[in-house]
Amino acid sequence: MSSGTSGLRKGPSSVLSVRSVVGQMFVLQVAVVVLLAVGAVLMLALTTQSLSTRAADNQSLAVAQGFASSPGLARTLKSPHPTAVLQPRVDEARKGSGVDFLGVLNRDGIYYALSSRAGRPGTHTTTDMAPLLAGRTVREKGVGSLGPQIRAYVPIKEPTGAVVGAVGAGITVEHVSAVVTAQLPAVLGAAAGAVAVTTGGAAVLSRRLLRQTHGLGPAEITRMYEHNDAVLHSVREGVLIIGGDGQLLLANDEARRLLNLPADAERRHVTALGLDPPLAELLISGRRATDEVHLAGDRLLAVNVRPTAPYQGVAVTLRDTTELRALAGRAEAARERLKLLYDAGVRIGTTLDVARTAQELAEVAVPRFADVVTVELLEPVLRGDEPPEGSTAMRRAAVSGVRQGNSPFPPVGELVTLALSTPTASDVASGQAVLEVDLRTAHRWQAQHPERARQILDYGAHSLISVPLRARGVVLGLADFWRAETPEAFGEEDRSFAEELAARAAVAIDNARRYTHERTMAVALQRSLLPRGLPKVSALELSHRYLPSQEGVGGDWFDVIPLPGARVALVVGDVVGHGVHAVATMGRLRTAVHNFSALDMAPDELLAHLDELVARIDADEATDEKAQQITGATCQYAIYDPVSGECTIARAGHFGPALVQPDGTVTFPDTPLSPPLGLGGTLPFETAALRLPEGSQLALFTDGLLEDHDRDLDTSMDLLRHALSHSDRTPEQTCQAVIDALLPEHPRDDVVLLIARTRLLNPDQVADWDIPSNPEAVSRIRADVTRQLETWGLDHLTFTTELIVSELVTNAIRYGAQPIRLRLLYDSNNLICEVADDSNTSPHLRRAKATDEGGRGLYLIAQLARRWGTRYTAHGKIIWAEQPLHDESAEPGTDLADVLLGQWDE
Repeated sequence: MSSGTSGLRKGPSSVLSVRSVVGQMFVLQVAVVVLLAVGAVLMLALTTQSLSTRAADNQSLAVAQGFASSPGLARTLKSPHPTAVLQPRVDEARKGSGVDFLGVLNRDGIYYALSSRAGRPGTHTTTDMAPLLAGRTVREKGVGSLGPQIRAYVPIKEPTGAVVGAVGAGITVEHVSAVVTAQLPAVLGAAAGAVAVTTGGAAVLSRRLLRQTHGLGPAEITRMYEHNDAVLHSVREGVLIIGGDGQLLLANDEARRLLNLPADAERRHVTALGLDPPLAELLISGRRATDEVHLAGDRLLAVNVRPTAPYQGVAVTLRDTTELRALAGRAEAARERLKLLYDAGVRIGTTLDVARTAQELAEVAVPRFADVVTVELLEPVLRGDEPPEGSTAMRRAAVSGVRQGNSPFPPVGELVTLALSTPTASDVASGQAVLEVDLRTAHRWQAQHPERARQILDYGAHSLISVPLRARGVVLGLADFWRAETPEAFGEEDRSFAEELAARAAVAIDNARRYTHERTMAVALQRSLLPRGLPKVSALELSHRYLPSQEGVGGDWFDVIPLPGARVALVVGDVVGHGVHAVATMGRLRTAVHNFSALDMAPDELLAHLDELVARIDADEATDEKAQQITGATCQYAIYDPVSGECTIARAGHFGPALVQPDGTVTFPDTPLSPPLGLGGTLPFETAALRLPEGSQLALFTDGLLEDHDRDLDTSMDLLRHALSHSDRTPEQTCQAVIDALLPEHPRDDVVLLIARTRLLNPDQVADWDIPSNPEAVSRIRADVTRQLETWGLDHLTFTTELIVSELVTNAIRYGAQPIRLRLLYDSNNLICEVADDSNTSPHLRRAKATDEGGRGLYLIAQLARRWGTRYTAHGKIIWAEQPLHDESAEPGTDLADVLLGQWDE
């Protein structure tokens, strides 16, 4: 013991020996300290140099600026003898400021006064005078008569700002370096002291480290060895030490057990130990390995190999992963199931279509969980209705399988009925999943459809899980998961997973069912509110398209409203949003448009009333906590007159119309754009009057026709222009061409398109007369009307028309104001009589008493004409009456007698 430890306890020379670890550490520490000290000295010197240079630059600038700003300097430069005045001042200022030179220059760069060891007045400066003459200060490093310098020049300015000269000041680089050199001894002394102190400290620490690492006695070393040996042989991980020649040098107890090594395994070559060849090859290859799995008998071992450098050989650790692999397999399966549930949450319910949601359930489970999936839903669920209790009549909604063709499973759309007497139907009705591990012995399942069960078994299906699709306590249908290609049968864990998967799908299917129900209601409401067809009018040839959105029923609407005087109103509108609220609002607005049109309002006046209505709707809903969002609506209203060919248009926040000329030219008329409806009349509504040639086509549409996420608005306008440019097409053909060109199969928004081809009444179909304010003119006008009817071939309407004309003209003469005018319009369907005057007084229909002398005229007109009414103009009113051309009623005289006699009935 003494001999062993005496060799370790050496003197100072042994501590500093570079052959020992302590000596090498000591040398390294000293080298690091020296390098740090040298670096610190260099950094300090550079920093001092930089600071001194910056200080010299600032000092030069301050001296030059101070002297340049001294009073009277500019005036002295212009004096007859500036040098005599300035030189004493310059010498005194240089000595007091500490700079190496100071001078005053004129505009030509010649020193009038210069205080320097090597210069004198009259010397020309080497500095560029251009920046100084421009009034800028110059700071530079240059070479002058004193050598390298740091100098600054400041312009001398008159009170007017003109530059009359400059002041220069500078310090030599030698002066700056002297400052740095003066500080170097102190810096080097400090660095040397730091090196000495650090070196001494490192020597002390090295001696202490030597004592701590080499002061152990034999007993302590023996105890350490025994402890390490006990640990090596007791750990639950095999350890092998293999020499460079491939011989086994050491194997602990766990390694012997895992590899089934013989007792004399040590000192034998690895290849002679009976190991699996791939494992033996790895142990002698010398390459690194981390957790490589190898087979050793019936065990799976994780092998780690590391070289024992600088010694030849490798150290090997072995860990039994057989049970871990089984656990990892189950964990991997669980992870895959969780991922499948996550994917199901993402992929099931992407749409609000019941059948598509069922198909998504079938697709997400194949092939990751089942080989075939079939989904049946109760028929009311497919329609969006609430499913009845106890019903087992289902319809196949989805099928998905890994094998295509020759499938024994019923196709989509086929009716599938469970027998109520079978246990399977009972389980489904109660919401319980049914697991059939082996279908060949599943007698309950085979009892449902024996023939089909045989076909499914022949197909290869061998295991089944039937899970009711249950949401909110109601069974919506049934999902069947089949295994045919996968050899493993379903187990209890699979049944739990199938229930979880079906529960998620059932919620999505129920959401789709409820949406379908709401959409069905909205569609029904919408269809009841939209026009069933277009009225037949002589002024226009019409065609239309209405395409509902796939995202939900919207609030787009259109109307064609016949107006007095053979005129026609065209309406296209859009309520923002989807659903029942939008449809109901659309119905209210459409009804309001009909009511306002019955009053024969101008387009701008009608939109103003409609705007007020929408604002009132928003105000009413704002007081309701459960009210929907504020209504947003747009509308376009146009009135076409076939007599004049004029179309008056007003629009509120809506796309303007497209106009197709008879030659095929397509334009988008510049009609005034007013704000959307509901802003409460903050801005007025304006109209535009368009003159439409006969045969023109006017296209009105909603924004859903043009707005598309895949193209910009200009592209849509170009497509619309091209589709409308064929003037030889009928409105029906034009509608279809526009839809084909602009819309996808399933539009994202509601689309309304209304095409109207214009017609003009022939001048021969219009007759008018000026009426004087003389009752005697009535008989003459009646005769003129009779002759006109004979010309038109309407003799069968002569009697009733004479009565209507007489009554209207008489009322206008008696109660109206000049000018009074009568007009007859004759189109393909009607004969229209109009009497206009400048009075705003409107007659009212009433039943006259037996004692009244008058009041029966309008009553007669109401009985003889199909429609009559009053419309107001800018200068008065027009009373009109409309008679159908083709009337199969009895002789008018008989009817008229009954009417006249009925006036005196009590």
